[in-house]
Amino acid sequence: MNWVKVLDRDALPQDERKVVKVGNHKILLLNHKEQIYAMDNACPHMKLSLQSGKITEDNAILCPWHRSAFDLQSGDVKDWTPWPPGVGRVMAMVSKQKALTIFPTRVEEGSIWVGLED
Repeated sequence: MNWVKVLDRDALPQDERKVVKVGNHKILLLNHKEQIYAMDNACPHMKLSLQSGKITEDNAILCPWHRSAFDLQSGDVKDWTPWPPGVGRVMAMVSKQKALTIFPTRVEEGSIWVGLED
């Protein structure tokens, strides 16, 4: 694992989010319930940005475009393209479900670090 310092801890207050570029990755950082999460900023369905996605009570992020839901811890699919009604379900049948890429994080020396595969 290659750990990369991406942001000062103070630059990501509670309930805030930021997109950082690390190598070829655009990573969405979230500070939710005192936990720092890092994930690919592209929904696996159509590669659209997740930056404005809603965080649910059960710790998922909803894609703002087709409302696919992904677990913040694992990236597992909780719901696949339910929007728009009817059409979304057809899109779900013709597109393969893919988990959201999640990156490990740690806070050290006042900074947020993200782990990338070597």
